[in-house]
Amino acid sequence: MGITPLVVKQKEFTTRFRGFDVQEVDFFLEEVSRELNHLNQTIQNIHEENHRLKLENQGYRKRENSMRNAMIQAQKVMDQMKENARKSSQVIIANAEVEAEKMLNRAHNRLSQLHGDIIELKRQRIQLEMQISAVLESHSKLLEMTKEENKAADETDSTLKFIQRA
Repeated sequence: MGITPLVVKQKEFTTRFRGFDVQEVDFFLEEVSRELNHLNQTIQNIHEENHRLKLENQGYRKRENSMRNAMIQAQKVMDQMKENARKSSQVIIANAEVEAEKMLNRAHNRLSQLHGDIIELKRQRIQLEMQISAVLESHSKLLEMTKEENKAADETDSTLKFIQRA
């Protein structure tokens, strides 16, 4: 069981002839008892402090594990967000490329249409020039014929006038 302060206090020694001074032994035992009591109290305080520190340490370890898990979760979420952003950017780029291709195709189609319109307008211009040329030629011939008819008519008129004078 061990020596406790109470055991030391209550310890009685047998006396013998020419033994120890009883008062001195009692005083020493009293002092040892006080010292043991103080040491036991200190040990008790140390055990309580040790227990409190162990509990506190467990709390810190739990918090550390929670924080580690939270950091791992946060890292996973960030990695997932990065992956989602990368995929989203790829989709946006692909959509932009498709839209650009559509716009380019529309521009090529419009260019082709305008080219066709220009060719058609040139054809119409040539046709119109030919028609105007034909009309001018026709009018020129009519004018020639009219001049000849007028000349003939003038000659006829001159002849008539000459005949009328004579």
